[in-house]
Amino acid sequence: MVLKMADNHLWTKEKEVDFFTKSLEVASPEQLFYTTKNRKYYAYWPKNYKGSKTTLQSRNAFIGAYTEKWAQSVLKDVAKDLGAYAVRNVVCEELELTKGSPADVAICKKDSVFQEPENILALFEVKMSIVWNWELIKEKSQNRLECLGDYKTHQGNPGLLRSDSMLKAIGKSISVRISSIESAKIPIVILGNTPVMKSYYTKVDNLRNYGIIQGFWSLNPAPLDNNGENIKTTKGNGFVRFDSFSDFNDSLLNLLKEERTFFAGMKTKKQLGKAIEISNKEETYERKAERFLNLMGMEKNV
Repeated sequence: MVLKMADNHLWTKEKEVDFFTKSLEVASPEQLFYTTKNRKYYAYWPKNYKGSKTTLQSRNAFIGAYTEKWAQSVLKDVAKDLGAYAVRNVVCEELELTKGSPADVAICKKDSVFQEPENILALFEVKMSIVWNWELIKEKSQNRLECLGDYKTHQGNPGLLRSDSMLKAIGKSISVRISSIESAKIPIVILGNTPVMKSYYTKVDNLRNYGIIQGFWSLNPAPLDNNGENIKTTKGNGFVRFDSFSDFNDSLLNLLKEERTFFAGMKTKKQLGKAIEISNKEETYERKAERFLNLMGMEKNV
């Protein structure tokens, strides 16, 4: 199958062909495709498929490794501008990022899997999967991939359209955010290649507004072939679809270059009023903010 060349920093059909082509060098078709009784191989069951179905779990490890490596290659270019590194499977015990549950990718000051919180500039969870449906057609000379349609034409829910993927990303982000005061200044971004479900629009905006997650960002500019209902951004920018690498690069650099601090608490109005009054005595906006965070218990040395 011949596909038009596209920006390597964005997710396209070409990436999915590359995934299947490379994976078939080490895996069988049965590990990567749903298989019908008459030996047809589908990436997903088509919407109109009425035959018996099996459950495919073996592809998850392959697509997970592929998309994390791809995300790392995209983030490397951004990290270079900061004199930093894009690292996979980052472990940081203080942030509850363990060997069993590391960060998918992180931008760090040091090129090492094991990191200290102060050397982590940003954390990324990669929630990507196969978006389009593909049929593997086995021919005598070579195998051929045929695209059967976008995610509206098959029975699967890829990427950020999966509720379990969203809940895992949210849960892990909250775990990191509340693990230690050291996480307060580290942005957390969820990278995807699909939109989010409508039922999550308000949730992703709230998560961004509360400062728990800085965004659910899709690097797939055209997940639907007919360019149909394909949200660009939610009202509060909790979800954003990037249509060019330059836009993604600029947004990420803006996020990383301006220091932000997460804060949260359940205080009485009297406690809040007192903290505001004391903080307001400082001379600059920065010192007012530092003093307020100190009074809220969010800063250690102010």
